[in-house]
Amino acid sequence: MEEIKKYFIKTYGCQMNVHESEKLAGMLVSLGYTECSNEKDADVIVFNTCCIRDGAEQKVFGNVGALKKLKKSKPNLIVAICGCMTQQKDRVEIFKEKFKFVNIIFGTHNLNQFKNYLIEYNKTHKNLYEVWDNEKEIDENVEMYRTSKLNAWVNIMYGCNNFCSYCIVPYVRGRERSRNMQDIVEEVKGLIKEGYKVITLLGQNVNSYGNDINDKNVTFANLLKEISMLDGDFRLKFMTSHPKDLTDEVIDVIANSPKISKAIHLPVQSGSSKILKSMNRKYTREHYLELVKKIKAKIPDVFLTTDIIVGFPGETDEDFNETISLVKEVNYGGVFGFMYSKRTGTVAETMPDQIPDDIKHKRVNELLNLSKSMIKEQNKLLVGKTLEVLIEEQKDDGTFVGVTDSGKNVVINENVNVATYYNAKVDAIVGNKLIAKIVK
Repeated sequence: MEEIKKYFIKTYGCQMNVHESEKLAGMLVSLGYTECSNEKDADVIVFNTCCIRDGAEQKVFGNVGALKKLKKSKPNLIVAICGCMTQQKDRVEIFKEKFKFVNIIFGTHNLNQFKNYLIEYNKTHKNLYEVWDNEKEIDENVEMYRTSKLNAWVNIMYGCNNFCSYCIVPYVRGRERSRNMQDIVEEVKGLIKEGYKVITLLGQNVNSYGNDINDKNVTFANLLKEISMLDGDFRLKFMTSHPKDLTDEVIDVIANSPKISKAIHLPVQSGSSKILKSMNRKYTREHYLELVKKIKAKIPDVFLTTDIIVGFPGETDEDFNETISLVKEVNYGGVFGFMYSKRTGTVAETMPDQIPDDIKHKRVNELLNLSKSMIKEQNKLLVGKTLEVLIEEQKDDGTFVGVTDSGKNVVINENVNVATYYNAKVDAIVGNKLIAKIVK
């Protein structure tokens, strides 16, 4: 009897990486590998890396290094590294020099070649390092093994043209390339047919979808409209939006479609116009607040979340206080706060007035504590309200756990069907969970 070959994929970073790991898994499954839950049982280990912050890179180096012992005891183990880190030449050199037991290294632009690299390595047993410098045409034929339960990720575009001064993404992901609209719609149709309940459209900046296609009808607003008109019991989400490109048309489509999520992630990054300019975000504090005002007027039940970087070079106490006041004014449902991290090759790396780590820590803690207290107050207001809930699973204690449109966890102590939408009335809040009853 032939031994079953197993794989383990460790994913770092954003939803784009999570989805790309599904593509890596699809290629492995097509070669006869099955997924396992830990590195020790694996015949192939893949690290899909992130380089958005230094902390993410250090984690990867640490975790790859920790495999040295395992590789010694299992010489036939294949270790592969890919993702944003490997798109940087100096990082690849570190992997080759310090971790000679790594067998395959490839980048973001040639992820679709992984299957071929694995086949070749299994034939030759020679280490294979290939990272393409430039993006190529979009490959629509990559196998996929979806792992996100009821949610399906769908790429609508790749790359980024924005060159925010702190960000490495345009350098490792390349320029914006939009997928053909009909290919996206057909993929979504298939996913709805397969029973997926949440379709999440992915792009570094979804609002600029279609800008690189010479057809005025290919826009993000029209794509949302077309998908939202498809038959089926599903909800449509997207990430991430750049405030400078969020149009009135997109806001109107979200407002008018019951199938499109009313949860919008709108990264502001800073509440100070001075810092926003330095970040090359191409909008001001005033523009952002006007946009929020417009969104709230057209979508009264909108749930807004954001990303904020604290400790950007030159950020004074006054600049940080402007961020705090903006967070209070918008009253976000969630804030993802990060300390500024130097990225090699970006404009911000060499900016003067770099902020000391202790000040960064102090500011990020203040920001996150504010966000926690705001969420607590907002949750209190949900008691007595009826929300749509997607039931995700049944727990061992017999209760069912679901999730709202805004991503809040809901506990239902009644018999319901998994993978089904219900209206549920919130009775109480326990920690961050909503306790609710189905509205018959």
